[in-house]
Amino acid sequence: MKPGLNKEDSYEAVFENISKIYSMGDSRVCALDRVSVDFARGSFWAIRGASGSGKSTMLNLLGCLDRPTSGRYLLRGEDVSSFNDDRLSEIRLKSIGFIFQSFNLLPQSTVEENIALPLYYQGWEPARSFSRARTLAADVGLGDRLGHRPTELSGGQQQRVAIARALANDPAILLADEPTGNLDTETGQEIMKLLSDLHHSGKTIIMVTHEPEIAAFAGHQLFMKDGRIEHIDE
Repeated sequence: MKPGLNKEDSYEAVFENISKIYSMGDSRVCALDRVSVDFARGSFWAIRGASGSGKSTMLNLLGCLDRPTSGRYLLRGEDVSSFNDDRLSEIRLKSIGFIFQSFNLLPQSTVEENIALPLYYQGWEPARSFSRARTLAADVGLGDRLGHRPTELSGGQQQRVAIARALANDPAILLADEPTGNLDTETGQEIMKLLSDLHHSGKTIIMVTHEPEIAAFAGHQLFMKDGRIEHIDE
């Protein structure tokens, strides 16, 4: 951190001694164990680790889809750890963009409608939201596919729609969960080039992946093991 700057000035997200414990019957599972890490504004991270290492739990907490059992989560300097469901929903809608392995597009909606969906929930006027959707579709190379539905697109094109939708609300953070997992190698490289371009334009991106060649696009690689940070490569 630069001298004279507070964490909210230089960091997008901060985990301070975060633990997450799940109760499963009579047993308790510690998915995250006192994790502390700072995600700088404008950085690109890959979270790696074996199944059950805690990487998905970390992504869920970063996305305000769950709350920590203990510790603090600062999002742009604001402690969101104890927010209620309505406040967390508002944070997700306005500050976080999600990119999923399975795309999660609405099958009966067009490219334009899928991209505009988050803006509908924010109460944007239709004309304004569709104008924004058309701009984003062009940005991801799908300006000529606005009226197509997901079944009429390739996997790579569907993921581009999902990325455009994630950008609709101009989020503070883009969270990507295995964004190339359902794509062939060449298409996966194209998607990662797009994410890399977004990073270079100033977006903060935090991605879960098990593929070393995909993780290599990130400037920082965080390795999880048994709910703890094993090491960080920067």
